[in-house]
Amino acid sequence: MFERPTGGERAVIVQIDFPGMQAGEELTEFKELVRSADGEIVDIITGMKSQPEVKYFVGKGKAEEIKASVMLEQADVVIVNHELTPSQERNLEKLLQCRVVDRSGLILDIFARRARTFEGKLQVELAQLQHLSTRLIRGWTHLERQKGGIGLRGPGETQLETDRRLLRDRIKSIHKRLAKVRSQRDQNRRARRKAAMPTVSVVGYTNAGKSTLFNALTGEGIYAADQLFATLDPTMRKIELPGAGKAIIADTVGFIRHLPHDLVEAFRATLEETRDANLLLHVIDISNPNWRDTVIAVNQVLEEIGAAKVPILHVYNKIDCLENTEPKFDDNGEIDKVWISAKEKRGLELVLEAIAKNLYGDPIYRSLCLEPSQGKLRAELYQLDAVLSERVDEQGNWLISVRMSKNDFERLFGVD
Repeated sequence: MFERPTGGERAVIVQIDFPGMQAGEELTEFKELVRSADGEIVDIITGMKSQPEVKYFVGKGKAEEIKASVMLEQADVVIVNHELTPSQERNLEKLLQCRVVDRSGLILDIFARRARTFEGKLQVELAQLQHLSTRLIRGWTHLERQKGGIGLRGPGETQLETDRRLLRDRIKSIHKRLAKVRSQRDQNRRARRKAAMPTVSVVGYTNAGKSTLFNALTGEGIYAADQLFATLDPTMRKIELPGAGKAIIADTVGFIRHLPHDLVEAFRATLEETRDANLLLHVIDISNPNWRDTVIAVNQVLEEIGAAKVPILHVYNKIDCLENTEPKFDDNGEIDKVWISAKEKRGLELVLEAIAKNLYGDPIYRSLCLEPSQGKLRAELYQLDAVLSERVDEQGNWLISVRMSKNDFERLFGVD
């Protein structure tokens, strides 16, 4: 929707530490966000306050410090790692004489860059318009007058009122289109349930390695990079589970602290795939010293979208960054935590085993004797990847050892 510079913009970034903030960690993440938006950080201004100021969010003295930095560094934009009110944003722009972007605006811009599919672009545009609608007066103050002149006489709207009306109309149009997308997704989910095809949704903090794990499990080549929000548009593929049949696995957008509410609302159609999944693969970057805080942030978003009660398999990724750590299940005796390296494709068999166990329970091992007339049943066992070994006896019967889920065994043979 918006024109963006093709090159990196010179940015002064601002973070104010309030009580309870993890200042160092949040600043590191903030700098990564700015770089993901192709911003060139020319100065970092920090400070401490007990609560935000009404006019500038920061104090008057800090605002003057930011202004001096903008002039000295010839900055194009000031990016604030907090949520600003529309009036605070306008007041700062008037004082600094340059654009001011808050955290939500920054994340929206990154999402706009990453969107590739029609649905993704619609969702981002909706979030942008909802964010912009409260800030529309900026840039239109000189047009706060009634329209007039040749071709402009008539309804008596101010230019600002016209633009607000056009925004509302566009938002309604996007909501209708996304409603169709939601309906299509509902149909697809019903078809998968009818086919008894369980769904596994990959979730986690942004840049935890979700897409790398997805590619490793499916053999796909979707875009994966060491940057925040590398994945925006969801991708779904079918995977084979050892001795348990098939499942659908979905790669989803990464979560982050203080995810803008407009984005959560706009991406609700996509996030419903997570809410309606049979199992969540929560990918955790175990090389991040603050990984526990990222887990809390992800759980908060899952709560917000109504997915908190979906069973979770925790996948501790990037063990290649740790010393003397091998792929393994956790020591608690339950298969709900797996340690892997998706980048080096180590531990993938453990992930598949854990998915199968969580979806289908413990596998059943049996020795079967199938007569020559049961060739169709034998073919189905191979299709399920359930056959461990096979030989033919003197009567021409197949003597087969199988490993399969209880559900599949009962479906094929009717008894345990």
